[in-house]
Amino acid sequence: MSTFAFGTYRITDENPLHIEALKEAVDAGIDLIDTSTNYTDGGAERAIGKVLRNVSDEIRDKIKIVSKYGYIQGSNMLAHNEAAFEDVVEFSENCYHSIAKSFMKKQLDASLKRLQMNKIDCYLIHNPEYFLLEGLQKQKARDELLDAMFERIYNAFVGLEEEVKEGRINSYGISSNSFAKAYDDPEFLPYEDLLTLAQKAAQEVGNKKHGFLTLQLPINILEKEGLKCAKWAKQNALRVLANRPLNAQKENLMYRLADYEESREYYYYLNELLQACDNKLLKSLYNLIQQMDSNKHKFGWVGEYDTFLHTQIIPHIREALQKIDPETLDELLRFVDLFLQEYRIMVAYECSKRVRVELKEEFSGCSKKLQACALEFLCKQDTIDYILVGMRKPSYVQEIMALKDELNNNFMTC
Repeated sequence: MSTFAFGTYRITDENPLHIEALKEAVDAGIDLIDTSTNYTDGGAERAIGKVLRNVSDEIRDKIKIVSKYGYIQGSNMLAHNEAAFEDVVEFSENCYHSIAKSFMKKQLDASLKRLQMNKIDCYLIHNPEYFLLEGLQKQKARDELLDAMFERIYNAFVGLEEEVKEGRINSYGISSNSFAKAYDDPEFLPYEDLLTLAQKAAQEVGNKKHGFLTLQLPINILEKEGLKCAKWAKQNALRVLANRPLNAQKENLMYRLADYEESREYYYYLNELLQACDNKLLKSLYNLIQQMDSNKHKFGWVGEYDTFLHTQIIPHIREALQKIDPETLDELLRFVDLFLQEYRIMVAYECSKRVRVELKEEFSGCSKKLQACALEFLCKQDTIDYILVGMRKPSYVQEIMALKDELNNNFMTC
């Protein structure tokens, strides 16, 4: 019986809008919040703690908190550089990873502190397959990698069983993108033996029954392979959390499964900024803005634009504004900021038009918004317990809760 949960990827305690969205969700009856130690470097957990601190005990006791550990980024990376964590996988320059028991306990300490709690419902190992992926990059034998990885998972399970015994978590599980891969994909993470590992870990710790109760994985209207894992999970009384319901991959392309309105203010701010930059000193910025306008329809999805913004556009803008005097700079930055806000709306709009064309077969039977169609598909799956939806604005929460009410009225649980 599926329902919606609040996903906190990109949520931070420093954004008042995010805090309001969390409050709105709690008031609307959302009873599960999913987070992770690495989401905005702990900011997501701090935001949850800030919101739940101000609700009644009765409401707070009904809300299940699921957090995750594994990533070594941000402040964790700084700590690792000072005193190395155990069993670290150096997957990329900016992404290290560990599922070691010692690392888990430190991360749980930090999670509970940020959440302002003594216990959370569930703690997940976050993408343990990084060990496998790193080994495959080095062309190591997959069977040997899997044996080593399951040994690492078992040791983590022992630590998590200890935390269940000590009462700091009610249960644990695994969040893995590799659960959603095809069986013959080298990156597929086999899950059938996980229960055996959990039972063995519980016996070692002295727990009467294991606390391995949750799987989290990507499932959406384009990526359906994970439904096989979800079916197995439900057959074994495990809770299933579906993530990435609206960010979907198909043939190595990413799609945002949502309709967006065209910006009504875009061309006004475009012209204002071009007029302000129409001089010799700002010629490079003028040319950049023109190029951006001409290419706003060429992004595959809005996340691709976000990456391009931070790696290409912002550095170019900074360079172009280096010689501007301080008195003029503030006003010019205001124009730039307003333009970029509306530009992103236009990119999202152009991307949604593209999705409508390229995925017309997948959405042919649904006349509603893309996001409504995509979420309805998941609501129909009886092997999914919770659908994790990112809701960074109160308006997003209201849209999701309205959809939930509509589906309930149509006798479809969600």
